[in-house]
Amino acid sequence: MAPWRAPMMDMTPAQWALTTNLMEKIIPRLPHQVFVFGSNRAGRHRLGAARDAVQFGARYGQGEGLMGQTYGIPTKDENIQTLPLSEIQIHVRRFIDFANQHPELEFLVSPIGTGYAGYTHLQIAPLFREALGKGNIKLPEPFLAILKT
Repeated sequence: MAPWRAPMMDMTPAQWALTTNLMEKIIPRLPHQVFVFGSNRAGRHRLGAARDAVQFGARYGQGEGLMGQTYGIPTKDENIQTLPLSEIQIHVRRFIDFANQHPELEFLVSPIGTGYAGYTHLQIAPLFREALGKGNIKLPEPFLAILKT
């Protein structure tokens, strides 16, 4: 069996720069803004957007929900194995329900599941269809482009 490789390893420098630029734009600058990131159920925030989320309040040991100015949506299980899309959908719906209950917060969604979880934008974007038109949920441009077609 070939060793697992992070999807970013197969990116060209231009693709990596685009991903990095997208991530730089998702920073909760105001107290009511919340950075939404892909997490794992164990709450081990060591890589990618999850690692970045620690500086905004993500807590080690908590894999889902609101943590400081972050909200974790699990895309991996407790053993850091990628969750099936059907399970990620459950977590996305839970997030959307939470956002509906908190209109005072603005949720800045990163392209969850498209990094270390290994899914494509085409696979993950439809999970957020219910978030379209919600004024307090800001989806990443690649998701919006897919959902608006």
